[in-house]
Amino acid sequence: MDDAQYGPHRFSGGGEETDTFRGAAFRVADLRGARFTDCDLSGVKIVDGCLVDVDISGYVERLLVNGVDVTGYVDAELDRRHPERVQLREIQDADGFRAMWDTVEKLWSDAIARAERLPEAAWNERVDGEWSFAETLRHLVFIVDAWLSRTVLDQERPYHPLGVIQSWYADQDAVALGIDLDATPAYDEVLRVLADRMALVRRTVDALTNADLGRTSNRNPAPGYPDEPFAVAECLAVLMEEACEHYRFATRDLAILEAR
Repeated sequence: MDDAQYGPHRFSGGGEETDTFRGAAFRVADLRGARFTDCDLSGVKIVDGCLVDVDISGYVERLLVNGVDVTGYVDAELDRRHPERVQLREIQDADGFRAMWDTVEKLWSDAIARAERLPEAAWNERVDGEWSFAETLRHLVFIVDAWLSRTVLDQERPYHPLGVIQSWYADQDAVALGIDLDATPAYDEVLRVLADRMALVRRTVDALTNADLGRTSNRNPAPGYPDEPFAVAECLAVLMEEACEHYRFATRDLAILEAR
Protein backbone atom coordinates (compact mmCIF):
# COMPACT_ATOMS: atom_id res chain seq x y z
CA MET A 1 0.00 0.00 0.00
CA ASP A 2 1.57 3.29 -1.07
CA ASP A 3 -0.32 5.04 1.77
CA ALA A 4 1.98 3.31 4.23
CA GLN A 5 5.08 5.08 2.96
CA TYR A 6 6.35 7.26 5.82
CA GLY A 7 9.58 8.37 4.20
CA PRO A 8 11.93 7.53 1.35
CA HIS A 9 12.07 3.81 0.54
CA ARG A 10 9.46 2.90 3.18
CA PHE A 11 6.45 0.92 2.06
CA SER A 12 4.00 -1.44 3.69
CA GLY A 13 4.83 -5.08 3.19
CA GLY A 14 1.31 -6.13 4.08
CA GLY A 15 1.46 -5.88 7.87
CA GLU A 16 -1.45 -4.68 9.95
CA GLU A 17 -2.00 -0.96 9.89
CA THR A 18 -4.72 0.91 11.72
CA ASP A 19 -6.14 4.36 11.24
CA THR A 20 -7.99 4.23 14.56
CA PHE A 21 -6.17 7.27 15.91
CA ARG A 22 -6.06 9.32 12.69
CA GLY A 23 -7.25 12.79 13.59
CA ALA A 24 -7.58 11.88 17.28
CA ALA A 25 -7.36 14.58 19.93
CA PHE A 26 -5.73 13.93 23.31
CA ARG A 27 -6.56 16.56 25.91
CA VAL A 28 -5.02 16.65 29.38
CA ALA A 29 -3.78 13.12 28.68
CA ASP A 30 -0.90 11.41 30.43
CA LEU A 31 1.17 9.87 27.62
CA ARG A 32 4.35 9.43 29.64
CA GLY A 33 6.37 6.46 28.44
CA ALA A 34 4.28 6.01 25.27
CA ARG A 35 6.14 4.41 22.38
CA PHE A 36 5.34 4.88 18.69
CA THR A 37 6.98 2.42 16.30
CA ASP A 38 6.61 2.58 12.50
CA CYS A 39 3.86 5.19 12.92
CA ASP A 40 2.90 7.95 10.49
CA LEU A 41 2.92 11.11 12.61
CA SER A 42 2.62 13.55 9.70
CA GLY A 43 0.67 16.65 10.63
CA VAL A 44 0.74 15.94 14.37
CA LYS A 45 0.41 19.11 16.45
CA ILE A 46 1.32 19.28 20.13
CA VAL A 47 0.08 22.38 21.94
CA ASP A 48 1.20 23.35 25.44
CA GLY A 49 2.81 19.93 25.79
CA CYS A 50 5.46 18.87 28.24
CA LEU A 51 8.28 17.21 26.32
CA VAL A 52 11.12 16.21 28.63
CA ASP A 53 13.65 13.53 27.70
CA VAL A 54 11.86 12.86 24.39
CA ASP A 55 13.64 10.74 21.78
CA ILE A 56 12.58 10.99 18.10
CA SER A 57 14.13 9.06 15.23
CA GLY A 58 12.99 8.43 11.69
CA TYR A 59 12.19 10.38 8.55
CA VAL A 60 11.84 14.01 9.67
CA GLU A 61 10.85 16.95 7.50
CA ARG A 62 9.85 20.41 8.78
CA LEU A 63 9.83 19.75 12.51
CA LEU A 64 8.83 22.85 14.43
CA VAL A 65 9.75 23.21 18.10
CA ASN A 66 8.23 26.31 19.68
CA GLY A 67 7.84 27.80 16.23
CA VAL A 68 11.42 27.08 15.13
CA ASP A 69 12.07 24.63 12.29
CA VAL A 70 14.91 22.51 13.71
CA THR A 71 15.16 20.14 10.74
CA GLY A 72 18.11 21.91 9.16
CA TYR A 73 20.02 22.01 12.44
CA VAL A 74 19.46 18.30 13.01
CA ASP A 75 20.55 17.43 9.46
CA ALA A 76 23.66 19.61 9.74
CA GLU A 77 24.63 18.04 13.06
CA LEU A 78 24.13 14.53 11.69
CA ASP A 79 26.30 15.44 8.69
CA ARG A 80 29.00 16.69 11.05
CA ARG A 81 28.93 13.52 13.10
CA HIS A 82 28.54 11.21 10.10
CA PRO A 83 30.30 12.65 7.03
CA GLU A 84 29.42 9.51 5.11
CA ARG A 85 25.93 11.02 4.74
CA VAL A 86 27.41 13.90 2.75
CA GLN A 87 29.54 11.55 0.67
CA LEU A 88 26.45 9.51 -0.19
CA ARG A 89 24.48 12.56 -1.33
CA GLU A 90 27.33 13.74 -3.53
CA ILE A 91 27.72 10.55 -5.58
CA GLN A 92 27.72 11.40 -9.27
CA ASP A 93 29.09 8.36 -11.06
CA ALA A 94 30.33 4.77 -10.79
CA ASP A 95 33.57 5.91 -9.16
CA GLY A 96 31.49 7.66 -6.52
CA PHE A 97 29.68 4.42 -5.69
CA ARG A 98 32.99 2.56 -5.46
CA ALA A 99 34.39 5.18 -3.08
CA MET A 100 31.19 5.08 -1.04
CA TRP A 101 31.43 1.33 -0.65
CA ASP A 102 35.04 1.73 0.49
CA THR A 103 33.66 3.94 3.26
CA VAL A 104 30.86 1.52 4.16
CA GLU A 105 33.29 -1.41 4.39
CA LYS A 106 35.56 0.60 6.71
CA LEU A 107 32.68 1.76 8.92
CA TRP A 108 31.32 -1.73 9.43
CA SER A 109 34.75 -3.30 9.87
CA ASP A 110 35.39 -0.83 12.68
CA ALA A 111 31.92 -1.38 14.18
CA ILE A 112 32.35 -5.15 14.21
CA ALA A 113 35.77 -4.85 15.83
CA ARG A 114 34.26 -2.50 18.43
CA ALA A 115 31.40 -4.91 19.17
CA GLU A 116 33.78 -7.81 19.59
CA ARG A 117 35.60 -5.99 22.36
CA LEU A 118 32.40 -6.31 24.39
CA PRO A 119 31.33 -9.50 26.21
CA GLU A 120 29.83 -12.03 23.82
CA ALA A 121 26.36 -11.66 25.35
CA ALA A 122 26.29 -8.01 24.27
CA TRP A 123 26.23 -8.98 20.58
CA ASN A 124 22.68 -10.25 21.00
CA GLU A 125 21.49 -7.72 23.56
CA ARG A 126 18.73 -5.35 22.54
CA VAL A 127 19.02 -1.76 23.73
CA ASP A 128 15.65 -0.17 24.49
CA GLY A 129 13.86 -2.74 22.34
CA GLU A 130 15.89 -1.99 19.19
CA TRP A 131 17.64 -4.66 17.15
CA SER A 132 20.72 -6.20 18.70
CA PHE A 133 24.05 -5.78 16.94
CA ALA A 134 23.76 -9.29 15.47
CA GLU A 135 20.21 -8.61 14.29
CA THR A 136 21.38 -5.40 12.61
CA LEU A 137 24.03 -7.38 10.72
CA ARG A 138 21.32 -9.80 9.65
CA HIS A 139 19.19 -6.90 8.44
CA LEU A 140 22.08 -5.76 6.25
CA VAL A 141 22.03 -9.22 4.70
CA PHE A 142 18.39 -8.72 3.76
CA ILE A 143 19.09 -5.22 2.41
CA VAL A 144 21.74 -6.59 0.03
CA ASP A 145 19.43 -9.40 -1.02
CA ALA A 146 16.57 -6.97 -1.70
CA TRP A 147 18.32 -3.96 -3.20
CA LEU A 148 21.12 -5.70 -5.09
CA SER A 149 20.46 -9.37 -5.75
CA ARG A 150 16.72 -8.99 -6.36
CA THR A 151 16.74 -5.69 -8.28
CA VAL A 152 20.12 -5.09 -9.89
CA LEU A 153 21.06 -8.75 -10.42
CA ASP A 154 17.50 -9.84 -11.27
CA GLN A 155 17.35 -12.86 -8.95
CA GLU A 156 13.79 -13.95 -8.17
CA ARG A 157 14.29 -15.29 -4.63
CA PRO A 158 17.70 -14.24 -3.31
CA TYR A 159 16.69 -13.86 0.34
CA HIS A 160 18.86 -15.66 2.87
CA PRO A 161 16.77 -17.35 5.60
CA LEU A 162 18.86 -15.65 8.32
CA GLY A 163 18.08 -12.17 7.03
CA VAL A 164 16.09 -9.86 9.30
CA ILE A 165 13.33 -8.00 7.51
CA GLN A 166 11.80 -4.63 8.43
CA SER A 167 9.60 -4.67 11.51
CA TRP A 168 6.56 -3.46 9.57
CA TYR A 169 6.69 -6.44 7.20
CA ALA A 170 3.98 -9.05 7.81
CA ASP A 171 5.29 -12.32 9.27
CA GLN A 172 3.49 -14.49 6.75
CA ASP A 173 4.96 -12.49 3.87
CA ALA A 174 8.44 -12.73 5.31
CA VAL A 175 8.06 -16.50 5.59
CA ALA A 176 6.91 -16.58 1.97
CA LEU A 177 10.23 -14.99 1.02
CA GLY A 178 12.07 -17.81 2.77
CA ILE A 179 12.97 -15.85 5.91
CA ASP A 180 13.29 -17.98 9.04
CA LEU A 181 11.60 -15.89 11.72
CA ASP A 182 12.69 -18.28 14.49
CA ALA A 183 16.35 -18.43 13.50
CA THR A 184 18.91 -17.93 16.27
CA PRO A 185 22.17 -18.29 14.37
CA ALA A 186 25.59 -18.30 15.96
CA TYR A 187 27.38 -14.97 15.67
CA ASP A 188 30.13 -16.51 13.53
CA GLU A 189 27.52 -17.67 11.05
CA VAL A 190 26.01 -14.19 10.88
CA LEU A 191 29.46 -12.76 10.13
CA ARG A 192 30.03 -15.38 7.44
CA VAL A 193 26.76 -14.63 5.65
CA LEU A 194 27.29 -10.88 5.91
CA ALA A 195 30.83 -11.20 4.54
CA ASP A 196 29.42 -13.06 1.55
CA ARG A 197 26.92 -10.27 0.89
CA MET A 198 29.51 -7.53 1.38
CA ALA A 199 31.80 -9.28 -1.09
CA LEU A 200 28.94 -9.43 -3.61
CA VAL A 201 28.47 -5.67 -3.37
CA ARG A 202 32.22 -5.18 -3.79
CA ARG A 203 32.28 -7.28 -6.97
CA THR A 204 29.26 -5.41 -8.31
CA VAL A 205 30.58 -1.90 -7.73
CA ASP A 206 34.05 -2.85 -8.99
CA ALA A 207 32.47 -3.86 -12.31
CA LEU A 208 30.07 -0.90 -12.39
CA THR A 209 30.16 1.54 -15.30
CA ASN A 210 28.46 4.90 -15.69
CA ALA A 211 26.25 3.38 -18.38
CA ASP A 212 24.96 0.82 -15.86
CA LEU A 213 23.59 3.46 -13.50
CA GLY A 214 20.56 4.37 -15.61
CA ARG A 215 19.53 0.81 -16.35
CA THR A 216 16.24 -0.11 -14.69
CA SER A 217 15.41 -3.33 -12.88
CA ASN A 218 12.59 -5.70 -13.80
CA ARG A 219 11.86 -6.58 -10.16
CA ASN A 220 10.97 -4.62 -7.07
CA PRO A 221 13.01 -5.27 -3.87
CA ALA A 222 10.25 -7.39 -2.31
CA PRO A 223 6.47 -7.78 -2.40
CA GLY A 224 4.86 -4.69 -0.89
CA TYR A 225 7.12 -2.28 -2.75
CA PRO A 226 5.68 -0.44 -5.78
CA ASP A 227 5.72 -2.37 -9.04
CA GLU A 228 7.70 0.29 -10.84
CA PRO A 229 11.18 0.37 -12.36
CA PHE A 230 14.10 1.17 -10.07
CA ALA A 231 17.29 2.48 -11.65
CA VAL A 232 20.52 0.74 -10.70
CA ALA A 233 21.82 4.00 -9.25
CA GLU A 234 18.76 4.29 -7.00
CA CYS A 235 19.04 0.68 -5.82
CA LEU A 236 22.71 1.08 -4.91
CA ALA A 237 22.03 4.42 -3.21
CA VAL A 238 19.28 2.86 -1.06
CA LEU A 239 21.54 -0.05 -0.13
CA MET A 240 24.35 2.26 0.92
CA GLU A 241 22.01 4.65 2.73
CA GLU A 242 20.64 1.71 4.74
CA ALA A 243 24.20 0.61 5.57
CA CYS A 244 25.06 4.12 6.76
CA GLU A 245 21.89 4.68 8.78
CA HIS A 246 22.09 1.31 10.52
CA TYR A 247 25.76 1.95 11.28
CA ARG A 248 24.60 5.10 13.06
CA PHE A 249 21.99 3.18 15.05
CA ALA A 250 24.38 0.32 15.83
CA THR A 251 27.17 2.55 17.11
CA ARG A 252 24.65 4.54 19.18
CA ASP A 253 23.68 1.31 20.95
CA LEU A 254 27.27 0.11 21.21
CA ALA A 255 28.09 3.28 23.14
CA ILE A 256 25.32 2.44 25.62
CA LEU A 257 26.54 -1.14 26.00
CA GLU A 258 30.11 0.07 26.51
CA ALA A 259 28.98 2.49 29.21
CA ARG A 260 27.41 -0.36 31.14
